[in-house]
Amino acid sequence: MKLFKLIGLAAFFIALGMLIMLFMNSKLMGLFLIALLLLLGYCCLCCDL
Repeated sequence: MKLFKLIGLAAFFIALGMLIMLFMNSKLMGLFLIALLLLLGYCCLCCDL
């Protein structure tokens, strides 16, 4: 279970870094990837599966 939360934390910070990249170079595909990773990170950190 701790590894699952670690994967969620990593996905969240990858998405955060990509969000910063989006403001420097706007691309629609980057936006979808950011949303997907933020959702994955939220689910892994906050949901007890």
